[in-house]
Amino acid sequence: MHYPEPISKLIDSFMKLPGIGPKTAARLAFFVLNMKEDTVLDFAKALVNAKRNLSYCTVCGHITDKDPCYICEDQHRNRSTICVVQETKDVIAMEKMKEYSGQYHVLHGAISPMDGIGPEDIKIAELIKRLQDNEVQEVILATNPNIEGEATAMYISRLLKPSGIKLTRIAHGLPVGGDLEYADEVTLSKALEGRREI
Repeated sequence: MHYPEPISKLIDSFMKLPGIGPKTAARLAFFVLNMKEDTVLDFAKALVNAKRNLSYCTVCGHITDKDPCYICEDQHRNRSTICVVQETKDVIAMEKMKEYSGQYHVLHGAISPMDGIGPEDIKIAELIKRLQDNEVQEVILATNPNIEGEATAMYISRLLKPSGIKLTRIAHGLPVGGDLEYADEVTLSKALEGRREI
């Protein structure tokens, strides 16, 4: 279907977003056309401001509008524990839980030889540098429970073992409210492996 160039460009722009196919992009583009002009301008300003005014914390790698980020700056946080996560979204998920009060380290990815991503392509060297500070006593490996996340956790644990720092891995298994019959074998195996005394 042939669209006028401005809407065609808008559709192409929406298609650059993850999970947006041609139909959804067209629907979004036509929705934007029906919005009030000042609403569209506010939307455009929000996009530009987010891109211009956000950067990554030079300490932990979390997304921030000031450096260091609010977590690294908080003197009440436990500085003896660092939770290693893959993405900034993971920090936000952990913070929503309101149970963890330590520091974070964002890797910005995971080791994935199939995608050509090696240890040098993510923020492992920066983690090692942070651990030179004798204050850190525990590193929690909270990478995703998939092949890439497991490979990354294994790589980091092998690297840190000689340091004597306590290494822990978040537990994986059945979600609360889940049924055993619907769980896959790997999830059940991890749940059994991570069992604890009650």
